[in-house]
Amino acid sequence: MKPVVIFRHAATEGPGYLATFLDEHHIPWRLVKIDENEALPLSMLEFSGVVLMGGPMSVNDDLPWIAPLVALIRQAYVADIPLLGHCLGGQLISKALGGVVTKNAIKEIGWGSVNVSKNTTAQYWFGELEVFNSFHWHGETFSLPDNAVHILSSSHCENQAYAIGKHLAFQCHIEMTAEMVQSWCEVGADELAESADSIAVQQASAMQENLPLHCFFLNKVANQVYSQWIKGLVY
Repeated sequence: MKPVVIFRHAATEGPGYLATFLDEHHIPWRLVKIDENEALPLSMLEFSGVVLMGGPMSVNDDLPWIAPLVALIRQAYVADIPLLGHCLGGQLISKALGGVVTKNAIKEIGWGSVNVSKNTTAQYWFGELEVFNSFHWHGETFSLPDNAVHILSSSHCENQAYAIGKHLAFQCHIEMTAEMVQSWCEVGADELAESADSIAVQQASAMQENLPLHCFFLNKVANQVYSQWIKGLVY
């Protein structure tokens, strides 16, 4: 089986629970560390699926890897190789498919509920779930590309996820582990302090309260979503 390729854009924003899921299902995967200047693959056709993780940068930044990565995302889309984006990854998919990424009305950081849209596409990905507690760390938001179906929203960000066939883009983070939350709180301490007065920003102590339980339930959601996503892998 061809491996799933996972693009990492920041050292602290790896595949998290997704890596555990893929290993448990005996699905090979390859990590491309863009943050360590690893070369992009020449073609997406050597992979069964394409995953894009988060990162602190914007898709609108003038970074040398963004344009070639966007081109690779388009290649995968045309070849019907399933795409899966988390936060920045979802924004990259949106940019590649004709959407736009703009500043969100408010920065959203920490645990917060998201609502599952009432349509059959959302039901396909989330089953009977109507709402769940996800993790957030973003200041921008994406628009929906053509043919996208809206599947998640929150009170602070309308477009939390969409699907186009077997392709899936998230603004929120369903891949979190307890270790990742703790790491992000350390790395993002200054950002948290600067946003201490925001109604949509949790501080580190609140984010880490009952952390194993939060991650346990989020992992169950991710397991449901990832189980549907791997059905589209190109063997």
